[in-house]
Amino acid sequence: MKVDLAGRLTLITGAGQGIGQAIAYAFAENGARVAVTDINPNGVGTAAEIRRRGGEAEFFVGDVAEPQAVSKMITAVNEKMGPVDILVNNAGVNLGKERHPVHEFLDSDWRRIIRVDLDGVFYCSRAVSAEMVKRRKGVIINIGSVMGIIPIRLQSAFAAAKAGMHHFTRSHALEVGQYGIRVNAIAPGSILTEGTRQLFYNPDSQQMAQSLLSHIPLGRPGDVDDIAQAALYLASDDAKYVTGSVLVVDGGWTAGFAREW
Repeated sequence: MKVDLAGRLTLITGAGQGIGQAIAYAFAENGARVAVTDINPNGVGTAAEIRRRGGEAEFFVGDVAEPQAVSKMITAVNEKMGPVDILVNNAGVNLGKERHPVHEFLDSDWRRIIRVDLDGVFYCSRAVSAEMVKRRKGVIINIGSVMGIIPIRLQSAFAAAKAGMHHFTRSHALEVGQYGIRVNAIAPGSILTEGTRQLFYNPDSQQMAQSLLSHIPLGRPGDVDDIAQAALYLASDDAKYVTGSVLVVDGGWTAGFAREW
């Protein structure tokens, strides 16, 4: 997809790898200036690659789960690159292979997931939308999950956080639409990243992979670029009348969950 994002400053959280990195590359290729943010220093590589390709990007470290860290990060972005035109709340965490039912779920795991996946979206959105309201323009895109639409076993915190994010997206859109600001979310399905490849699609997990794919009508996992292209659309003027929506990109998984009864 080719859209005109020339000169628009896009801040992307969790852009050091995976979906966030793919979004950063796609936006830069379409003319956006990119503020790459991540809690890990690997975001430096994302920004460097964008510059190597001829784009404009800077890396800013920040922990979205800490409101003071978010404020410091946004201030640094504003001072170095200017006000944010597009915010992509992508940073997120989940449990690894060790997953637990509610009655065995650890307090520390619950708090960590909610703080990053839900609180972090609030902190970044609050900090950025304050300036957007003054300027009466802006776009915010939140990366949710199909787990926020279809409940799933052993991932109660992640499902709760993503469902909360989806509804937060709608509420935020209602509040800021009068200022010309659009707020939408994307709900990815099973997307092939380094993390999901190791967890679900490695040679030792063939049975799990086949089980996952059996619920996807298109019969394959998605690619990070599938989400990047959806984000490009929502950020572009082609989506100028789209707000308060959750765009599902899941190969048809949530359409019917492959039920035969």
